[in-house]
Amino acid sequence: MTDRKTLQIRTPAEQAATPPIKKRGRGWEISDKRLDVLHERARDMRRHPSEAHKALADRFATANLGRYKFTQHTVIGSAIVNFNCHIIGMAIAIDEEGEDEAIARRRDKSLEAVGIRVMRIKAADILENLDEVLPRITAGMRLRIADKRQAAQAHKAANPNQHYSRPKRHEGR
Repeated sequence: MTDRKTLQIRTPAEQAATPPIKKRGRGWEISDKRLDVLHERARDMRRHPSEAHKALADRFATANLGRYKFTQHTVIGSAIVNFNCHIIGMAIAIDEEGEDEAIARRRDKSLEAVGIRVMRIKAADILENLDEVLPRITAGMRLRIADKRQAAQAHKAANPNQHYSRPKRHEGR
């Protein structure tokens, strides 16, 4: 289990020393030029997907995942993931032949540091045994949902005076 980063309340002196969040890159300290290159590369990957990516994307398109949706070739920080479900903080990376494993592990570690769990699946498994891969993805989603629910309950127990109120719906309207 990885350590999760938590929100810390800072003193006014610490806040003054903290650099402001950049307008682009969602605060990841990525230059505009690098971010534009990443988005263009992701766009190109969406235009020219691999066979394994096409097969999994077609299956996700026909699957009933409820409110959980996987977007294709998403830029997260300085990484591009094959599929990303933002709601549960889960990414699926397809391991193609010839990829550098050290770079992939470093990218996964940086994503997990900000709370995104990465599931790696070999392209050959998707092409040969897609029906066996889907239950693994579903099991990973269930684990991630349970982790999120447990973290929310722990947060609620640790902060009993914090209330989340929503406006009440009027049934007559």
